[in-house]
Amino acid sequence: MTNFIPIFPLELTVFPSEKLNLHIFEPRYKQLIEECAEHKKPFGIPCVQNGKVAELGTLVEIIEISNRYENGELDIKTRGIKIFKLLEVIQALPNKLYGGAIVHYPDNDTYPRQDLIRKLTVEASTLHRLLDVTKEINSEGTALLSYDFAHHLGMSVEQEYEFIQLMREDQRLEFLRRHLHKIIPILKEMEELKSKIKLNGHFRNIEGFRFN
Repeated sequence: MTNFIPIFPLELTVFPSEKLNLHIFEPRYKQLIEECAEHKKPFGIPCVQNGKVAELGTLVEIIEISNRYENGELDIKTRGIKIFKLLEVIQALPNKLYGGAIVHYPDNDTYPRQDLIRKLTVEASTLHRLLDVTKEINSEGTALLSYDFAHHLGMSVEQEYEFIQLMREDQRLEFLRRHLHKIIPILKEMEELKSKIKLNGHFRNIEGFRFN
């Protein structure tokens, strides 16, 4: 499926079903949001990578405009819908301050893999314990998908963009599993190092070596 959408390029990766709150202050994007809200139309957030608009992005819908300020700025709540691929960017639209793009929506497998999700949940909990953070992963009553975990696992911007290029759920879950298997041992070593540093200067009960 191919169609035209208004676009709001940002230096972040939005995932399908993810909720994203934004403060809108640029005139072109204030116009975009007001028009999309009025006509109940979604808009696209293409990922910006290394100062350039990347090939992939996410179609998002406006859930609500939370605040309207006297200067026209807006606070909005949005939710990701699906991944798109840019075919053509149109920077100037007639009588508009914002740009748009012709996009294609690639086939994307989002069938839940609950056996793999259970394993990932355990490893994600280990990560959060080591980081001493509390994170609630919520899919609003639906089966959890890899997208529900993605922003909770400490990936870089580059890794998150690499992640949304994967169009199969089992591939995405394997990507996250490998990320956790790489980062958790590093954090465990850091925990051991912190424990050793804390012991320095304390009275320690250590059994001496016994010569036979």
